[in-house]
Amino acid sequence: MNHPLSVQAFQALIRDRYYATDSARGPAGTFLLFMEEVGELATALHENRPGKSPTSQQIANMHEEFADVLAWLATLANIMNVDLDTALSKYTDPDRVKGVKD
Repeated sequence: MNHPLSVQAFQALIRDRYYATDSARGPAGTFLLFMEEVGELATALHENRPGKSPTSQQIANMHEEFADVLAWLATLANIMNVDLDTALSKYTDPDRVKGVKD
């Protein structure tokens, strides 16, 4: 796939590939696996933090971990019947989200 992937298409791809297994595991077990991926992303971010000289392998791993976190988030959304495209509309409506968190 060499074209941009929408959130909706990505969530559908994850559903098509993994829904049977993921829904059988349930939200609690899937959430634990999601958090494991978040931890792996935290490690990758630490290895690639400013002031460090990460290797090309560490940089590639960081990209993988971002993708894994998104995939597991889409998995959770699928199990819970949440349409991420609809959920993300909160950020496209200028009247809903204002300012930034400190």
